[in-house]
Amino acid sequence: MPRILRILVAVVLTAIVFYAAHPVDVIRATAGADVRWLLASVALVLVDRSLMALRWIDLLVALTPGSRPSFSRVLRIFFVSSFVSNFVPSVAADMYRAYALARHDVHLAESTASVLMDRVLGVLSMVIVGACALPFAESLGIQRGLILSLAIALAACGVAGAIVFSERAALGVVRMMDVVPLAVVHRITAALTEAVRRYSRHHIELARVLAMSVAVQAIRVVQAWCIGEALGIELSLLTYFAVVPVILLIMQVPITINGLGTTQVAFVTLLGAAGAGAVQTTALSILFLALGVIGSLPGGVLYALADPAERTGAQPS
Repeated sequence: MPRILRILVAVVLTAIVFYAAHPVDVIRATAGADVRWLLASVALVLVDRSLMALRWIDLLVALTPGSRPSFSRVLRIFFVSSFVSNFVPSVAADMYRAYALARHDVHLAESTASVLMDRVLGVLSMVIVGACALPFAESLGIQRGLILSLAIALAACGVAGAIVFSERAALGVVRMMDVVPLAVVHRITAALTEAVRRYSRHHIELARVLAMSVAVQAIRVVQAWCIGEALGIELSLLTYFAVVPVILLIMQVPITINGLGTTQVAFVTLLGAAGAGAVQTTALSILFLALGVIGSLPGGVLYALADPAERTGAQPS
């Protein structure tokens, strides 16, 4: 989807939701939010970003020995890519992270594999958190929709897991790409599949990353609940645990820039089905996105202070 079309979709969806909820009321609700709850959500976002950085660092264990960049350089790449994600779809931010890491004596297939595994385990953790809360979602009237969304995400994770742990599945992917009459595609597929397969030897690290990912998703749910409390939304924390993981999955779909528009629609639709008002849920969706921007600000500072060579990911001369 062209960049201009992504921006247009984001603007249109946001405008529709904002207008339906009455702009003046949304602004009033946002301005009247309880600052104490908002500060609690900001504190939590700092924790979840730290865990997200640590889990990616853990995934670099599969890199070729001796090619892993320094701890400080990896942290910089992570936080700068987090800042970049505010202006591009999630996939583009992942591509930036893989490319930036590859500029430091890391094979591009290996850096891409680490980012892919980070994304897959992140999605799987959303499914786990959402599935645990499903028994409490029956009263919402949208349990079937939640189950379907989580099932689709779980199926995608299952395919990724098969490629990692099954040599036959990995070989099947390589052979399937043979139908593409481009040698470069064959080389990329083979190299990336081989790099991803290395994680089959790192069970402890994968389990640790998955545990951190589950913690991250739980924290993000609590963040949304804190914002809801700040806005006076009277929904239980269990309701947020049932609904927010699906919203987070929707935010991963690279339809718009940083999930703008789709996030608003998801919050209003799903929390609205749970009984929350359109004004409060619209304000919640906006503040939730703003919270992500706040969490990425360290990356913006690092980007601004870096020299031009570092900004492009080039190695210093």
